[in-house]
Amino acid sequence: MKKKRIVTGLLATVFTLGALTGCGKTADTGSETTDKADVTATTESLDSTENAASAGELTTIKIAASATPHAEILEYAKPILEKEGYELDITVFNDYVQPNEVVESGDFDANYFQHVPYLNSFNEEKGTHLVDAGDIHYEPFGIYPGTKSDLADIADGDTIAVPNDTTNEARALLLLQDNGIITLKEGAGLEATVNDIVDNPNNIQIEELEAAQVSRVTGEVAFVVLNGNYALEAGFSVGKDALAYETSDSEAAKTYVNIIAVKEGNENNEAIKALVDVLKSDEIKQYINDTYDGAVIPFESK
Repeated sequence: MKKKRIVTGLLATVFTLGALTGCGKTADTGSETTDKADVTATTESLDSTENAASAGELTTIKIAASATPHAEILEYAKPILEKEGYELDITVFNDYVQPNEVVESGDFDANYFQHVPYLNSFNEEKGTHLVDAGDIHYEPFGIYPGTKSDLADIADGDTIAVPNDTTNEARALLLLQDNGIITLKEGAGLEATVNDIVDNPNNIQIEELEAAQVSRVTGEVAFVVLNGNYALEAGFSVGKDALAYETSDSEAAKTYVNIIAVKEGNENNEAIKALVDVLKSDEIKQYINDTYDGAVIPFESK
């Protein structure tokens, strides 16, 4: 079959391949940019290629993703989408910023790595125009062993590492509060920071790190609080290793569902709708349940 691209312009960012585990191409944070004025304006838009499949051509969907589990799920979805006339072009990123920037710029059609609170926070901070095109799965946040393997062994002055981005830090602190380790001021909610801690009986030190770095300090801190994808990358199992985690019937399952994000105006594009439909299919749900041992849970709309 011929292949037809659906991006609105040639890539303006040249990414250096990294050595990440996971599927697809990998982009690191040391990228170079070219002048947008040099970008060729002759490539076709998403909307102009919606009927490519009917003409016997594959329409390419360029998507940015975290390595685990997002890129792995997308790789499994590839042959299913191909039968429907779409080629999925996956690039793995190792941070939480570039995947949104490349979708905002139009260099990529979608991304799959984040939840809605993070997307909203990013839009507000960066002035971007990204929207939720489909709710796919959620990953229970968990407290995992560091130098200690039982929360009952927590001692005065112990250090616990948490993600430092706004929404994920709040989520980590709320989980620590749910397990009696700290108390946050009333109403702190999804905007909680370490400044909102009002009771800390064990004088716990909260070490705030970029999310991808938290799992790398297990040998230096008593416990770590991890996003589901980074727990998987670190070799942790929610069912076997988590000392505490968000339950499947919790509000977190609704609040922190991982989504397909696109630039506003593209959420109803036929290619994007096809992608979302496949990712919400029974076949993909079964793959998720069979593969991730409870660390990734398909989202069920109520």
